[in-house]
Amino acid sequence: MKLEVLDVLTMKDIIREGNPTLRARAKAVEFPLSDEDKKLAHDMMEFLENSQDEEIAEKYGLRAGVGLAAPQLDVSKRMTAVLVPNPEEGQAPIFKNVLVNPTIISESVQMVALGEGEGCLSVDRDIPGYVPRHDKIKLRWYDLDGNMHIERLREYPAIVVQHEIDHLNGILFFDHINKENPLSAPEGTIILE
Repeated sequence: MKLEVLDVLTMKDIIREGNPTLRARAKAVEFPLSDEDKKLAHDMMEFLENSQDEEIAEKYGLRAGVGLAAPQLDVSKRMTAVLVPNPEEGQAPIFKNVLVNPTIISESVQMVALGEGEGCLSVDRDIPGYVPRHDKIKLRWYDLDGNMHIERLREYPAIVVQHEIDHLNGILFFDHINKENPLSAPEGTIILE
């Protein structure tokens, strides 16, 4: 018997473009984390897990997501959950962490963009266009216990993390799209299909 999941985040909990929280620079999170911050971290990751489970996603009407930032839940704090699944069935995720006070400490000159463009749980419309990102980043963040981590990410996981850090700085993905020519990207940009 499957237990009914209660008190889960759904799409109604995610604020949409036009809400001023999405355009504000989020505040740093202080350690030790409050119980409220720990619950927020848990709920954000649980949403991503649920959104990537077809059965649960259908039941609750969830759009699949690989990242969810606290500002998208109308909480202006520098915290985001990232869950990049492994394309190999049954394998551990490529990157799964709640990032507290994340900072990109270095980035490649090489740019990359997703061939199909980017989407966002806070944006209900399809916005075509290349979103140039750095192909490789060196990321510093803190876990829920306050331990510092430094990790190098490249390609898709790097794109996801940059998208989420943008949320913490009041930036939405379409801000990066060339307004005159959405399907143009800086010369030499790698297009990931």
